[in-house]
Amino acid sequence: MTTPLSYPEAIIMGAVQGISELFPISSLGHAVIIPALVGGQWASDLSVSAPESPYLAFIVGLHVATALALLLFFWRDWVRIIGGFVTSIRYRRLSNSSERLAWLIILATIPVGIIGLLLEHTFRTVLGTPLPAAAFLAANGVVLLVGELVRRRGLRTAEIAERTRAESGDERDEDVILGTMSIRRGVLIGTVQSVALLPGISRSGVTMVAGMAAGLTHREAARFSFLLATPVIFAAGLLKLPDLFGPLGAGIHGQVLAGSAAAFVCALFAVAFLDRYFRTRTLIPFAVYSLVAGVASFLVLLFR
Repeated sequence: MTTPLSYPEAIIMGAVQGISELFPISSLGHAVIIPALVGGQWASDLSVSAPESPYLAFIVGLHVATALALLLFFWRDWVRIIGGFVTSIRYRRLSNSSERLAWLIILATIPVGIIGLLLEHTFRTVLGTPLPAAAFLAANGVVLLVGELVRRRGLRTAEIAERTRAESGDERDEDVILGTMSIRRGVLIGTVQSVALLPGISRSGVTMVAGMAAGLTHREAARFSFLLATPVIFAAGLLKLPDLFGPLGAGIHGQVLAGSAAAFVCALFAVAFLDRYFRTRTLIPFAVYSLVAGVASFLVLLFR
């Protein structure tokens, strides 16, 4: 009897998930497109559009592993944020950046949580097929490119230089900057995450573009994006965790562990790389990749 998911499939897709969830290139888009491009058994084993797919139970483990990598990398931030939440409740105040940032993350997470519960199944089953995913991946490239162009035109040369210097600041300074963001802007950035329910649209990409539009630097926007993503990815994984111990998870527990290990290691590498990368660089390479990969995948799948 063959299992619905092999170890090579699990490890490769785990690595892809760990990288593409944090790189602004859409993990869900790659999870849909790659099996379709490989074809054969991969296409049948790794289908996210099927209502009852073992692959979905597998993805649950990958999400939890990715969230754990984010928690590990930003553990100091989360100690301050959780401490800020506790003191804000205890003393009924918002008097410092940690307390404000804690509530900013909570309020910014609520809209995407509600929208995800209402629309995730519909978007996945209706649009979670290769051709729409490829089209949305190309659209993701356009969003990143437009976000960069708008930001560059909106900042004068002196402001760009000032922002570039700010991008080399330490973590505490960035937490202070994020903590002073208005609730309205923070909630708007958090709500934008909902667009990533569309396979091919990157959660980190659209939140970074929204953050930069709100005046954040690349590194500040990336940091806020990762902090926002952690509870969302965790919640999405934990909500469907029972699937792993039901019929959908039967026979693939070993594959889930192997894929999750790959996702954890690759996610840790990805967030460490991006944290340094966005100190001085932009979204342009990711925009070009998404646009080219999306268009190429669409054409290959269309004329296959």
